[in-house]
Parts: sequence; structure tokens; C-alpha cells
Amino acid sequence: METLPRRKTSVVTVGRVLMGGGHPIVIQSMTDTPTADTSRTVQQIIALIEAGSEMVRITVNDDHAARSVPIIVKELRALGYTAPIIGDFHFNGHTLLTKHPECAQLLDKYRINPGNVGRGPRHDENFAQIIKIAVAHHKPVRIGVNWGSLDRELLTALMDENAKLENPQSARAVTYKAMIQSALYSAEFAEKCGLKKNQIVLSVKMSVLQDMVTVYSQLAQQCDYALHLGLTEAGSDVQGIVSSTAALAILLQQGIGDTIRVSLTPQPNASRTKEVEVCRYLLQSMGLRYFAPSVTSCPGCGRTTNNYFQYLARDINAHIQDSMPIWKKQYPGVERLKIAVMGCVVNGPGESRYADIGISLPGISEEPTAPVYTDGKQLTTLKGDHIKEEFIRILEHYLHQKFS
Repeated sequence: METLPRRKTSVVTVGRVLMGGGHPIVIQSMTDTPTADTSRTVQQIIALIEAGSEMVRITVNDDHAARSVPIIVKELRALGYTAPIIGDFHFNGHTLLTKHPECAQLLDKYRINPGNVGRGPRHDENFAQIIKIAVAHHKPVRIGVNWGSLDRELLTALMDENAKLENPQSARAVTYKAMIQSALYSAEFAEKCGLKKNQIVLSVKMSVLQDMVTVYSQLAQQCDYALHLGLTEAGSDVQGIVSSTAALAILLQQGIGDTIRVSLTPQPNASRTKEVEVCRYLLQSMGLRYFAPSVTSCPGCGRTTNNYFQYLARDINAHIQDSMPIWKKQYPGVERLKIAVMGCVVNGPGESRYADIGISLPGISEEPTAPVYTDGKQLTTLKGDHIKEEFIRILEHYLHQKFS
């Protein structure tokens, strides 16, 4: 696959992670546990990291949470988890970071929203206080503008200016302008307070796909700061997944974005790790990063025989997931492997030949045999009751030959 162009940005160091400047796009996520509940928060952070999150954000909203941050970070480091931990601050970040210097020191990055750090003169004072603490502790900062908490004073001023024009713009266009101005003004102010350009990440999150794409596209043309992408309040389950991946894919295809998060409303009692899985599948499907061998499998139709191909595709995916910890050590590059599990003769042989290794199961009217292909050529034909076990043995042998 041809490499997509990447927008040139400053390289930001967050803990041990590098992002921007052409480095791999970083996946991040956020906990939803009360941070003061250190045990649950640590457990959820570990689950997110093990699912593939490379940075994890936690809420720091009061003194209890701020006092819990050192406990959480120290426990994670003692257990061997090195992923950066980001503090999410709203309204009182200047106070909490001042009162709790160990929290300020142990967090790897701060996230602040210029729309809710104060009003009038207090806005700049509170914002500057946070930035100066970040400078003192050598911490990067994400300046995250969100249209749900956009600086009302800025928006009102721009709306008033717009109303006086002979040909005023729409309220939506003025909101875009306010989002971008808030981000760029805040970044410029942060640099005046001593923060370096390579310590600044910007985001301009909105909850409507077309709005979010428009604002990020315009912002990317006006600066070279590293950008964090996300569609805020995307929704739950299928709605959230589709909306987020569509929005992110449009921007990533243009080379915009250095770190991403898919914000999903989780189902009750469901794992929070799905948002991480979606990020991984998105980046791999676009050829931007590779995490595990991909399995191409057909959806099935009236030609496919019963549902055996569904079980085979499921079992091959499960085998890959179980084997990856070992395969990554034994077979460098295995994550780029393409496997095909097809259900009939229509596309089965073609997809199997296109993949590194593939199997084409027999359809309803076909001879009950399953040809196996490797590197574009038919290797053998399987039949009988143990096709899955035989195909897995062939797959393991193929990996040994190809990657050892």
C-alpha cells in the first residue's frame, strides 16, 4: 500500500512516546472511573494499555483526584507499565496543580480547555498559571478547544463583529472561526509564557462530523502544531464507531492528525477497551500502522454452505489474537500478514491468491474441498472434518518459513 502523505508538525515528547513530525499516529483513551478510586482506575488503565492504548487520560477534578494521581502512577510504573498518563483539567486546574506539586510532576502531560479556565482577566491569569507549572515541570500540554465549552466571550465578540458586516457569515462559520482563534491564541499565549512549540498539542473537537472535519482542515492550514483528533460525544456502539471512524478517516487521509481517540459511550457494564480496538482497526485498515495480521472474510450469501466459514473466520481471528504475543517475538513483521477465509468459489480463489495465505471453502453447489493458497499459488486442498486444524498447522508452518 502506498504511504499516505503526513502533515509536517513539531515532534512532541510525552513520557517515552514521540508524536508528530512523521512519527506513528498515537492511540489514546480515557478512563471513566472516579480517579480517587485508585484501585479501579489502575485496573482500567491497565486494561486500556493492554488493549493497545499508548497514552491514557484521567480526570483530575478535585483534591481527592489530585492526591490519587501519584498513587496511580507509582503503582503503574511498579507493575512495569510505561504508557504516559495525562491529567484532564477543567475549571480548577491552576489551583490543583499548584496545591499538589507531586501530581504536577508525575503526570506526563496536561490537558486544559481554554473555554473554562476563567472569565475576563481571570482567564489569562489562570491559563498562564497552568502553563508556568507545565514549563517548570517540563510537561507538554494539550490545548483542547471544544464547541460545547467554547470561550463565550470570544464567540460573542466575533458574532457582534460579524453582525456589523455588509455580508455577514453564517453563525456556524463564525463558530468555526472562534474555535480556531481560541486554539491559536491560546497556543501563542502559552509560548509567551515559556512553553515551547514542541510541547504544545492542539485539538478542536466538535460532535458533528462535517463541522469537525471542516474546523480541523482549516486549523491544519494555519499552523504546524501537533494535532489530536477526535469527534466528541460521538455516541454509543455502531453510531459512535461509524461517526468517529468516518470523521477521523477523512482527516487522516489528508495527512492531518498525530494522535487520535475514538470517544464511545460504552454499553452498561461493557469494557471500555472497544474505543482502543476501533482506533487500531482504523489505522491498520488505512495502512497507517499495523498491529496484527488482517483476516479478509466474506459476508456470506445464498451460495455459501451453512455457517462453517463464519466459525472458521472467528477461530482464525481468535488464534491470531492468542498467538500474537509469541509471534511478535518470533516473527518480526508478522503484523503485516494478510489472511483470507472465504466461503465459496465466486471470490474465494481470487481473494486467497491476493492474500499471503488463504483458504476458499466450498459453497452449496461446489465440490466439498477447500483449496489453500500461499503467495498467490495453490498449495494444497483440504477436505473432511478437520479443515480448521489443518489450516492452522499450514499457517504456522508458513509463518515459520516466511519470517524465521
